[in-house]
Amino acid sequence: MLFHAMNTQIAPVQKAVITVAGLGTRFLPATRSVPKILLPILNVPVIEYAVREVVDSGITDIAIVMSPGMEEVTEYFSERTELVSILDRRGKGDLAAMQREISSLANITTLYQEDPRGPGHAVLMAKEFVGREPFAVLFPDDVIWNKTPGTKQLIDVRSQHGGSVIAARAVPDEVVSSKGIIDGDEVSDRVVSVRGVVEKPPLDEAPSNLSIIGRYVLDPAVFDYLEGEHAGAGGEIQLTDAIQATIGSLPVHACRFEGHHADTGNPGGMLQAALHEAGNDPALRELVKSAIAEWK
Repeated sequence: MLFHAMNTQIAPVQKAVITVAGLGTRFLPATRSVPKILLPILNVPVIEYAVREVVDSGITDIAIVMSPGMEEVTEYFSERTELVSILDRRGKGDLAAMQREISSLANITTLYQEDPRGPGHAVLMAKEFVGREPFAVLFPDDVIWNKTPGTKQLIDVRSQHGGSVIAARAVPDEVVSSKGIIDGDEVSDRVVSVRGVVEKPPLDEAPSNLSIIGRYVLDPAVFDYLEGEHAGAGGEIQLTDAIQATIGSLPVHACRFEGHHADTGNPGGMLQAALHEAGNDPALRELVKSAIAEWK
């Protein structure tokens, strides 16, 4: 009963951190000159999916953590006055309105990870931006389509349980050793109380096949661990280690999110995402069907 009394005082989530650092080696040669996160799913860059998910979840203050030289990422969301003017003059008012909307989606702050030392280190770069508030974290390679945005689903779980919430989904055995894996107890069909998180365990040592997907809503207590810059799996500073360090002092839950998911961090996942989008457009769906018929 005490927990429910405290539950009414759970602070709202008003800030989000999106990390985009990385060389994008799996997409070379395209990423020689274009940041991976600006590669499009059909005609919309991956980063826009993440920003829109955050905004649709009720958050408009966003920090994008990037490597030096990736300024095109935040420039994408800046005003394009000349482009809009040209579109208006050519009678393409709908396209002009779309460009105006992109530049007004959110309040975006650019932060730099000068020394790429892992995902936890990237999040640490946003400590001053976040302050002592709860915050969302998105690794935008993971794209989630659902009427209720993935981040909003996590916020809803946090509103019930407090603490931190991790997005999760069961994965095949062959990829367990490349994922962050959750050990926990079922609370409901979609919620797991987390006992521990393990980064990239061997299959025979993994506590489950429930994998972390790149969405988190975190208590700022994770910064207390991240500031120590402890090296974890792969010699990197891992966000999962910071979450693990809070277990026992704060509630940590995993949410089996609803929706279609694609990992666009590799060409196969990018193709899967493009096919999913094409399937929602009648004309493009017919083109895909025709192409598949030709392959047979």
